[in-house]
Amino acid sequence: MKLYLDPGHGGTDPGAQGNGLNEKDVTLDIALKLRTILLNQYENIDIKMSRTSDITKGLTERTNEANSWGADYYLAIHINAGGGTGYEDYIYSGLSDTSTSAKYQDIIHAEVLKLNGLTDRGQKKANFHVLRESHMPALLSENGFIDNTHDAGLMKQSSWRQNVAQGHANGLAKAFNLPKKAVDPGTGTLYKVIAGSFQSRENADDRVTYLSSKGIDSFVDTVTISGKIWYRVQAGAYGNRANADDRLNELKQVGITDAFIIAE
Repeated sequence: MKLYLDPGHGGTDPGAQGNGLNEKDVTLDIALKLRTILLNQYENIDIKMSRTSDITKGLTERTNEANSWGADYYLAIHINAGGGTGYEDYIYSGLSDTSTSAKYQDIIHAEVLKLNGLTDRGQKKANFHVLRESHMPALLSENGFIDNTHDAGLMKQSSWRQNVAQGHANGLAKAFNLPKKAVDPGTGTLYKVIAGSFQSRENADDRVTYLSSKGIDSFVDTVTISGKIWYRVQAGAYGNRANADDRLNELKQVGITDAFIIAE
C-alpha cells in the first residue's frame, strides 16, 4: 500500500495560528509520528510525505506528486480554526456515501476518535483541492481548533500528538488490512536497524538521500536522549534478528560504518 502523507501548510504558509501555535508545526509533528508508527509496526506500506521539514509547497505540487507516484491513498493532516472545538474529517464533496473514500473515512474517523480526546464534529465533505485533484481515495482530517484554549492545550502535549498519530495509524491499518510486523517469538523483540544517529537534521537527511541512491529505503526518526535531540536514520525493523543482521551488513557494504541495531 502506497500512502501519500501530507502535513498541511509549511514554510511561508503557517496555516491557522492561535495560543502560541502554528498549524504547520503541529501537522508536521503528527505526520512524522504517524510515519514512524506505520513503518515500525506494519508490513506492506510505502510512504511518501509532501514535506518532512518546514518548507513551502503548493497544493498543485502536492497532488501532482501523489498522482505521479501512484499513491493508493492520500491523507492530509490539518488543524482547524474559527471558534469551534473537536475533530472532523472530509472526503471530496462529489463522492457518494458508498464510495471507497467514504468507507475508508468511516473506519479512520472512528479510530482517531478513540484516542484524541476531542468531541466528534462528524464526517463531512468538501471541495478542497487535495480531495478533488488527487486520483486516489483521499481524506483530510481536522484535528482540533488551534484558537480554542482546550484544544490548543492538548496540541502542546507530545503525548496527545502521539495519540492522534496512533489513531490515524490504527485506522489506516484497519482500512487497508496492513499486517503487523512480527516480533521475535522467543523474546517479543523488534530489531530496528539504525543507519546513523545525528544531532543535525540536515546530516540525517543527507544520509537518507545517500541510502536512497543505493536503493535502500530509510527515514528519520527523532528521539530525545538525556535531554538532547537525536535524528536517527532507520533503515528497517525486523522481528527476526538474522534479518536485521543482514540489513546491517548491507549498510556496511555501502560504506555506513556507524550503523547499529536497537532491540525493543
